[in-house]
Order: sequence, then structure tokens, then C-alpha cells
Amino acid sequence: MRLSRRRLLGGGAAAGITAGVTAGLAGGYLAGAVHGPRVSQDLSQSYAFRGTHQAGIVTPVQDRLHFAAFDVSTHSREELIGLLRLWTDAAELMTQGREVGTGGAVAGAGNLPPDDTGEALGLPPSGLTITFGFGPSLFRDAQGRDRFGLAGSQPRALRELPHFPGDDLEPAASNGDLCIQACAHDPQVAVHAIRNLARIGFGTVALRWSQLGFGRTSTTSVSQDTPRNLFGFKDGTANVVAEQPDDLAQHVWVGADDDAAAIWLAGGSYLVARRFKMAIEVWDRQTLDDQEGFIGRSKATGAPLSGGDEFTEPDFDLPGSNGEPTIAADAHVRVVHPDANHGARMLRRGYNFVDGTDALGSLNAGLFFLAFVRNPDTHFIPIQTRMARHDSLMEYLKVTGSALFAVPPGIAAGEYVGQGLFE
Repeated sequence: MRLSRRRLLGGGAAAGITAGVTAGLAGGYLAGAVHGPRVSQDLSQSYAFRGTHQAGIVTPVQDRLHFAAFDVSTHSREELIGLLRLWTDAAELMTQGREVGTGGAVAGAGNLPPDDTGEALGLPPSGLTITFGFGPSLFRDAQGRDRFGLAGSQPRALRELPHFPGDDLEPAASNGDLCIQACAHDPQVAVHAIRNLARIGFGTVALRWSQLGFGRTSTTSVSQDTPRNLFGFKDGTANVVAEQPDDLAQHVWVGADDDAAAIWLAGGSYLVARRFKMAIEVWDRQTLDDQEGFIGRSKATGAPLSGGDEFTEPDFDLPGSNGEPTIAADAHVRVVHPDANHGARMLRRGYNFVDGTDALGSLNAGLFFLAFVRNPDTHFIPIQTRMARHDSLMEYLKVTGSALFAVPPGIAAGEYVGQGLFE
């Protein structure tokens, strides 16, 4: 049984870092197809904004993220629909590398504010995807009011996530009525997307919180190699990927018969957002053997400690030299494995972040966890609860932000995002 070195070190950066970890932080799910080598970025690439599903879910994960959550400030259903129409039009333009509005950044009247903020002028699309989601408070606010006549269409599973053991949530960095996920290979392109949509929404919505991310921590296509998180381990080894349509149907896309009250969500998904602050300095003082023991995988190759390569299924029954299992009972890979969670899997699109330093002088860094699931009641909440109670990594993480959103299906020609909900 491992002795917690963090308890021995104590103090400084370690103070208060006791929290649950997020599903698959170092890749604990069923192995899928073997992933390919790193694919060079094509900044001229663009993805279609309209389709069966929203882009930015199974799209190959880009390297940069700007995520934003908004509160709706109007009480007018018509004004909210009007904003969604404007957002849809603007998002479609920006994902194709075009300016927003008729005048764009510089071709409009000189005595009026430009239609586009301009910082992406001359930049290619950079694989930009923009994905929209609706929070539970859009259907019923904190006082239970149905501001927009949507309460009868609220999905059963769409509610504020529970407070998991070890959560230390900042209310101002959690939840929200609406969310926008902008992913691109160029950070300026992603920021430009959120900035313009926030500008368009002025007076109708107010920015509640946002998060920048770099260095994807998962793969959503076999064309991508497995990245590493800030603990230095390969992350998302067996994430659900685009080339597994049966797994996507089972674990990611909401089915037409899932919820009679929310048929508008069929073909969409649920988006879980969790901000995990890592105790980087404490982790860095652990031995390599202990780090690998906490994860249950080799730091060099990503292979399970029971042997094989990165994509070999872990052997949880293999005994070690001391008679104990080679992969410890509290190792991350064991705790989050589908065999321990009724077969549940998820599609993750997380990102690393470094937001300066905290009040103790430690790096304010970690993982901004994003996952798309068919039903959070079966595919996220039980796994997170189990991990918060049993995963050895919980000593090195603290959850400071949390949110759940319903992501509508793709937008057809002539439609606006979420039209099925409103009409």
C-alpha cells in the first residue's frame, strides 16, 4: 500500500488540494483503433458549420480553446431567438475564415463601430469550430421562473451537477444559461470567435466566465496521436473517436427515444465542463514509481503497468512481486475503467491551462475537462462520484469550476442553433 507523499510534504502548494478527478484523466477507457502519428496542422482547413451534428464534438481536436458561458439578461423570448439567429450567421462566417457582418472590420461606415473586431484579419480559418450549448438555468432560473416558456422542454438529465466530494467550486466560474466552445489551431482565431459573439450579444447576454486552453488532452480521431497532460502522462488513450459510429451512438449522441419531453435534443449531446486545478509542484516531487502507480500506466509509453503497449487492455488481476495487484485498487486507470462503471464511456475534448499563479505563488494550472455524453446520469455522475471517493489522483487535484449543458443537434440550412427547442 502506497504512503501518500503529499501528506509527508504538506504545506505550500499542497495546502487544500484534495478533490475528485475527472473521468479518464490519463486514459482509462476501452482501447479503440490504433491511433496514427501526429498530423501536421493545416491552417487553411475549414469545417462545415451545418450538418447532422454540431461541429466541435467528433471533429479532430484542435490545439487551442476559448470556452465561454453566458447569462441571458433579457426576459424576451423573441430577443433570445433573435440573438441565436445572429450567432448562427456569425459563427458560420467565422468558421469559413470570413468577417462578421456586412461591413466586416474595415469596410463599414467610419462613424460607426465595425461589424467585426478585426484581430483575425488576414488569418486563415485554422480549423475553427464553434459549438453551442444550453444550461439548465435557461429553462428555469435560480428562482424557478420559466422566463422563456421552455420549462416543459427541459431534458430530465439537464440540471446543475451535484457537488462531488472534494469540490471547491467558485460560483462565478460555474454554470451558465448558454455556452460557446470555440476550438482552433490558432489561439487568436478562437479568441476572435468568442469576442465577436460576446459583442453581438451585448444587451441580451452577459459573459459569466470563460477559459482559455492549450495543448489538447485527448484525441477524437485515429488520425491523431495521444497527447500528454500537465502531469506528463499520455491522456485519452482510449477516448471514443469519430471512427467508432456504434460507440458514438451508444455513449455520445442522445437518442430519439431517450426523453419524450426533449425530442428536440435527439442527435445532440450533453457537455460536461469541469476545471481541475493541479497541484503541479507537489506532483513534481513524487517519485516516478509513485506517479506511475497513481495512474496505473507507464509514463514513457502509456502502456498499462500490467504490460503491453499503449492500447493493450489492462490486466487488473495480474499480481505484482509483493502479491498485490500490479495495478493498484486506487489507480486511476482501474477506477475509471468501463468494467468498473457499467460499461460507460465518454468523448473527451479537454485542454491544459496555465492562468498565472495563485495566492500561494504556485502555478494556477491544470486541466479544463470537456466531455460529451449521451446521459450524464449514467455516463458521468457515477464515474465522477466513484473517482472522487477512490482515485489516488484526488490528492493532486481540486475542482474549481463545474457546468452542464445540453448541446442541440446540428443546424440544417436555413435554421438557427436550437431552433427545434423554440419552434
